[in-house]
Amino acid sequence: MADGRHGGGDEVRKRVAELERRVSALEAQDSRRTTSTPASDHAGVLDAERFWALSGLQERIGPGSAVLFTGSVNLPGDRSYVWQQGVDAGELLDADWDQAANPLAALGHPIRLKLLREILNGAGTAAEIGATEGVGTSGQLYHHLRELAAAGWLTSRARGRYEVPAGRVIPLLVTIAASRQ
Repeated sequence: MADGRHGGGDEVRKRVAELERRVSALEAQDSRRTTSTPASDHAGVLDAERFWALSGLQERIGPGSAVLFTGSVNLPGDRSYVWQQGVDAGELLDADWDQAANPLAALGHPIRLKLLREILNGAGTAAEIGATEGVGTSGQLYHHLRELAAAGWLTSRARGRYEVPAGRVIPLLVTIAASRQ
């Protein structure tokens, strides 16, 4: 599956336009933008408009089972990200989930979540990030930044600028969205 930052190209523009069209249709139909129902409730027949992403996934995987998450996000500073990841459900259920402990634990602190939100919203330097209310002392700030970097949620670029890696933007937002359900 594809991930990362995009800068151009007709194929990417077409894919983003198609995603925007689908999101608009979905927003018009269901303001919550989420749908969940037991498989037994639809007796093998999905409403293709209501479950448009799921219908596409099932067309690709056939009778198998899989999990899909995807997104298209525009952030301040002309930063745009597209991402999709599909995982075979059996493979996921059989995997060693211990590897998820550190990245999830790093997200388990309210100040770290606040820092990530500020960085996604355009703060980049330690001074900009540290100006956020309630992040504590500079020592505490750097402790949280190091924890997020060690877990792969942040990278430090040249001149002390922090950013969420391109391949982590959509997964981070999906994790936050899933936690709100």
